[in-house]
Parts: sequence; C-alpha cells; structure tokens
Amino acid sequence: MESESGATASAVVFAYHDVGVRCLGVLLEAGVDVRLVVTHADDPGERVFFASVREAARSRGIEVEAPADANAPALLARLQAIAPAFLFSFYYRAMLSPAILATARRGAFNMHGSLLPRYRGRAPVNWAVLHGERETGATLHEMVAKPDAGRIAGQEAVPIGDDDTAAEVLARVAVAAEALLRRELPRLLDGSATLVPQDLARGSYFGARRPEDGRIDLLRPARAVHDLVRAVAPPYPGAFLEFGGAELRVLRTRILPQGERRAGAPGVRCEAGRVLLDCGDGAALEALEIEYRGQPVTPAAFCDNVRP
Repeated sequence: MESESGATASAVVFAYHDVGVRCLGVLLEAGVDVRLVVTHADDPGERVFFASVREAARSRGIEVEAPADANAPALLARLQAIAPAFLFSFYYRAMLSPAILATARRGAFNMHGSLLPRYRGRAPVNWAVLHGERETGATLHEMVAKPDAGRIAGQEAVPIGDDDTAAEVLARVAVAAEALLRRELPRLLDGSATLVPQDLARGSYFGARRPEDGRIDLLRPARAVHDLVRAVAPPYPGAFLEFGGAELRVLRTRILPQGERRAGAPGVRCEAGRVLLDCGDGAALEALEIEYRGQPVTPAAFCDNVRP
C-alpha cells in the first residue's frame, strides 16, 4: 500500500510547453514515481519556442506517448491498469474526460496560467495582456468535467508591466508554476492539502485565439491597440493591418506622450523617420518593430521607401 508520505506516490503526467518541463522536474525531485508522460506531437505549422516535454521525460527514462486523442479507449485502458495515485496536467492542451480523471486514486490536478476563476479556458496569458491586466499568475486546481472549474490547491501571482509582451509574462508564469507546485506538492502527497471551491460567477472564460485575431483596428483607443500588439507579439503570429495593398505587421509599440497627439484621422503616418499609428481616441503609438510585405524593415527604411 502506498504511504501517505508520498515517498512512493505514483503519477501519470499530461504535459507540454515550458510549464510541463518545469513541473515534471518538480515531481521527479520530490520522488514521485512518474509511470507515464503523455504529451503532444509538435505541430509543424506552429513555431515551437518552448522546451520539449518528450525530451525531458525520455532523458529521465520515462515512457512517453503522444496520442492524437488523449481520451481514446486504448489510453484509458492503460491508465486503468497503471491506477496511479495522482494524475497531473501541466499545460496539456486537451480536455481530459471524467473517465480518464477517475483513473487517479488520490486526485487529478491541473496547472493553469491565470489566477482562477479569472481567465478560465485557452490562452489565458494572452487574454490577460490583451485586456490590460496588471497581474496574472498560476493556479494549481483539481480537475473536473468542466474546464478549469475544480477546487483550488494554491496560487502564485506575477506582475504584468505596461509594455510586457505575452511571451515575457508567460516566462514568469512558468517560473511561478514551478514554485507553486514545489510549495503545494508535499501537502498533496501527505493528504493535508486544503482545496478551496471556486466561485465561477466571479470569473471569466475565454476560447482559443487565431492568427486573424491580431488584426489592428485604428479606430480603437491607443491603449487597446498597444495591448493587442503586446498580446500577440512574437513568437505569436503578431498584430497587423493593411497598408498600401500589403500587410504591415506591428511587433512592438510604445504609447506616445500626450503632447504628441495626432491632428488628423486614424491611420499610419511617418514623422522624422518614425512610423506612427494614430488611433481613435486621439492618441498615437510609435511602431518600434515592424515587418512589411513579409520582411523585417526599420521604421526609417519604411518611411523612406513607402512614405505614408
């Protein structure tokens, strides 16, 4: 019989991304017997800028699977045979069925990249940056049939600066997730964890984002456009607008001081070698990094050759 100390606690881990690698490491450091790691096959159409869970697990001699369907009968049967004490999900991208969750004898837990119940669902860091939030974080919570709705085991907050990109915030969230799991795991293993129900009525839920969601609307306020640019900046697909019959991608911006407000209608203009975006509230942004017609270009070169 497994000891309550967790010295021989077994687990199956569903994981992806930097958060997955970091949190898998925490389990192994704590002596958890990880019987199987389930991850995703990398999408060839996606820019993979994060660490590989597959490589991390295999380097530790752990068997890895990457099924097209995590809820398929074959994987369910395997988990039922393993009968792990715990099931963990660390930035795994698919919802796990109640049948899969039920294979964990002592609980199934997920690491989510927000301070639940806010920003339940997909791409929580990107959505938080898009909405101009000043704080987000990581939440370790019990998995139930409804997404990101189970009782909370712990949270760790991180700040969001005015000019931080989603990738920069996500890097902080990954560190926070590792620290949070290291703090709360002993209580999960010895059975002393306190799980606090969520009040979902006080939260929010968001779906996945698509590349076309990065389209810039200059009729919107400058702050909203700036937040969009930050939320989808590389390595994500980036914000963009149409200019001169081609796509102008705007990868980094800054809000101009109040004294540098526009005189005309919303649009793109050049001033002293700078590319400026005049917005619907009378404020303007300076585009610090841009691409035009699929190629990186300096603002000065853009102004010299395109002359908006």
